[in-house]
Amino acid sequence: MKPLIGISCCMKTFGIYGMPNHAASDTYVRAVDQVVGGVPVLIPANGEAVDIATLLARLDGVIFTGSRSNVAPAHYGGPTPPEDTPEDRQRDAVTLPLLRAAIAAGLPVLAICRGLQELNVALGGTLHQRLQDLPGRIDHSTPLQPSARVRTGKAHLVRATEGGWLHRLAGTTEIAVNSLHNQGIDRLAPGLAVEGVAVDGTIEAVRVITTPGGRPAGYAIGVQWHPEYDFASNPLSARIFADFARAVAGHARQSLAAAAE
Repeated sequence: MKPLIGISCCMKTFGIYGMPNHAASDTYVRAVDQVVGGVPVLIPANGEAVDIATLLARLDGVIFTGSRSNVAPAHYGGPTPPEDTPEDRQRDAVTLPLLRAAIAAGLPVLAICRGLQELNVALGGTLHQRLQDLPGRIDHSTPLQPSARVRTGKAHLVRATEGGWLHRLAGTTEIAVNSLHNQGIDRLAPGLAVEGVAVDGTIEAVRVITTPGGRPAGYAIGVQWHPEYDFASNPLSARIFADFARAVAGHARQSLAAAAE
């Protein structure tokens, strides 16, 4: 049987009446279908109604997705944002506890864009709310362009940590990435190792090395860019999902062996 891969949803309004919907981009679903080889399972942004224990018992891995919304600064002691800042409190109430529980349980995690920011906050780190307002930082936000090729094209370089996960996967220390975010890591959470940094010092890739309880962590990776946009054409993007797939398969084998004992 194929593994079940959870994909975190956002709460978004659609249609002429602005009805609330639970949504995740098709790009994540296609990456799970075509590279991970799993069955995509959308995790609704149902807030306090989330059943973490059931999700952990049924899923074989989780992808925490990108989004336009910001992680609410109340979760990391940040200042009150401007009134027009998009937030998704329903999503926060699902993803932050789910991340902590998944890491504690050793469930493979791939955190992308907002997912990386959630990962840092869930483990005790903080965020910058608008990188473009900081001295010496480049503008990491989405270009206001109708062309998808411009919006999602490579925007800047990331320098991978020598000898780390990203360096091994890319085969080089210089990687060109897309850039579609406003928030970024400020204080790195305990238990995270930096795997890649942008040209302006913004942390762009992390790996969980210890759980909140101090034990060695399983597979839990975060990247600030969007490999789901070009996994069909970019070798590194494809490798990121293939590497996650290997971790999922390994975890499934361990779970089967444990159940058989």
